[in-house]
Amino acid sequence: MQESGHHDIRIGTLVPAHRGVDYVRQILPHGFESIQVAFGQTVGDDLHRYAQGLKALLEQSDRGEGDAESAKATPDKSESSGTQCMVSSVGVYGNPLIDDEALRSWQELIDTCEDLFGCSLVTGFAGRIPERPIPDSIGRFVEVFGPLAKRAADRGVRIAFENCNMEGDWDRGSWNIAHSPKAWEMMFDALGSAGDNVGLEWEPCHQMVSLIDPLPQLRKWAQKVFHVHGKDATVQWDVIKTRGLRSGEPYVYHRTPGFGDTNWTDVISTLRMAGYQGSIDIEGWHDPVYQGGLEMTGQVHALEYLKTCRGGEFVANPK
Repeated sequence: MQESGHHDIRIGTLVPAHRGVDYVRQILPHGFESIQVAFGQTVGDDLHRYAQGLKALLEQSDRGEGDAESAKATPDKSESSGTQCMVSSVGVYGNPLIDDEALRSWQELIDTCEDLFGCSLVTGFAGRIPERPIPDSIGRFVEVFGPLAKRAADRGVRIAFENCNMEGDWDRGSWNIAHSPKAWEMMFDALGSAGDNVGLEWEPCHQMVSLIDPLPQLRKWAQKVFHVHGKDATVQWDVIKTRGLRSGEPYVYHRTPGFGDTNWTDVISTLRMAGYQGSIDIEGWHDPVYQGGLEMTGQVHALEYLKTCRGGEFVANPK
């Protein structure tokens, strides 16, 4: 753990690239310490232009220059903490096992993430052969991510898999095999030592959707967690106990941290005890209450809540 502050675990937010650089300009004064740039199924055609605009904005912010009206409305909290905002990672969320454009997007981000964004972590879905059981995708997974892992390792880059099931299960699905601990074991075993730089983009929410207790899982898998999404869940146990899982009635809701069931103090403590150094980037746009006009209210609450769970304001030890 670093002695100079909370830089071992930064609290940031996920920024959809399609919202443009102006979106980042507007949210920076709230005090986010990192951002994950999230692309869609592919990086599209504006990668370099977007990256150049984002780099210029972050450099401007580091120098204390910015939009006067925005700064007046929301004072820059990151300035008081001494933590300048940085790009934690870049992600692409297509299916590289069957989509050549998605695969090329992985390659492009691996090749350019350091130069364009100043980060060394690329995240996304592991992909899937559609409508087949997970074991049927393992061979193709190795064909794709064996070379990608080497390509990344040669450049000092790490890869992390988002573990959303995308409405799939063990027997069928269209997007992602990396949503089950059993699948993780199969994937990492299949890659062997070639996958030393391959890990997980983890969050409590996706575990709770599967009725997994996230904390015991995190303690087991913490060494493979390379990035954390700040997303929580509320499990409605009354629905499960009275209606079961196949009633068609929702039994779990994705939540913004601070509004769900997870003990984030324990999550951060577990990460720190495992030596994790990285970001928790809030993944918004899912909460059934703090959405629409309340979206940024919820995200800023999550930001302050997670900073509290991290230990509050850093206090230096006496010398």
